[in-house]
Amino acid sequence: MQKEVITDQQGIALMFLFIIGESSILVSGLSANQDAWIAIILAGIAAFPLMMLYIKLLKIFPRNNLFDIIECCFGKSIGKIIIFLYAIYSFDLATLVLIDFIKFFQAVGLPDTPIIVPTIFFMFLCISITKEGIEVMGRWSQFIMLILIVLIIFTIFLLIPNMNLNNIQPILSSGIKPVLKGSYEVFIYPFGETVIFSAFLFSTKHKNSIYTIYTRGLLLGGITLLLTSFIILLVLGVKTASTDFYPAYTMVTRINISDLLQRIEVIAAVVFILGGFIKVSVYLLTTCKGFSKTFNCKDYAFIITPISLLIINVTSFEFKSVMEFNEYIFSAWIYYAFIFMVIIPVLTLIIAILKKYRLS
Repeated sequence: MQKEVITDQQGIALMFLFIIGESSILVSGLSANQDAWIAIILAGIAAFPLMMLYIKLLKIFPRNNLFDIIECCFGKSIGKIIIFLYAIYSFDLATLVLIDFIKFFQAVGLPDTPIIVPTIFFMFLCISITKEGIEVMGRWSQFIMLILIVLIIFTIFLLIPNMNLNNIQPILSSGIKPVLKGSYEVFIYPFGETVIFSAFLFSTKHKNSIYTIYTRGLLLGGITLLLTSFIILLVLGVKTASTDFYPAYTMVTRINISDLLQRIEVIAAVVFILGGFIKVSVYLLTTCKGFSKTFNCKDYAFIITPISLLIINVTSFEFKSVMEFNEYIFSAWIYYAFIFMVIIPVLTLIIAILKKYRLS
């Protein structure tokens, strides 16, 4: 395929949308109860060294993506197995995020519509932008990011009369243990998911672009995540936020300015859908790149549609309800994902440094 290059601004926008994704309509770190905002801050601090790890890997092997680096460090045989597992992992994430969005469509707007209809429509859009490549995806992200920031700021401003500081008090009433559990959840989801960016962030214009994209994208996305979760807690309280599947959507329904401005929950839906569109597309791109690398295909574009159709099929029967979906995420996924987000990158970095030391 033609070489794809993204600018720093496009990379930051991609990272921003990827981090807020479906998190824009949820409260991250709710295991910490009303201290969820503290958990997010701790998770952001812990995520920074992880970003440095990814950056270091990409700098040791300039102009190579994560899959090339893994093959170089572990050899072709073991490398292919690890790359294949990463492709499966990314495929799984694509289905999980898609399920989250389709369940949202079904719950708030299309209760009587067969789930396959919005799924096909949503995936058709993802196929279209993924076939255009990371460069076009970056341009769209840059445009979408501006819209979302304006909508989020506008919504927060309208919610000021509904905020109650008592909803986040008392601080640390249950001790530090729930906060640490909540921070781990946020660390894995969504910060740790950014390991996926190592599969294509080598396509940047400048030498220091990778550092700029990761750090600024993490900072901007993390602040937005902290702000939205904090506002949800202030408006709804921890009890409502914990029992509601889509608390941000519920929160926006409470906006009522003198009966003139109300029922604008479509704003929350737009933020959710646009962020999810980019997130699923990034996972789809990474999945196709991983499979093409595994089977030595020069072009990943020809498998985008078949992989997407497989994602649609899996999505239609993988989980019966939102409750079953959430149970899987918080009882299984956040633990096995640690292998791909931390353990394998750490091992890869150690091997890469040792190889570089021997060669020097």
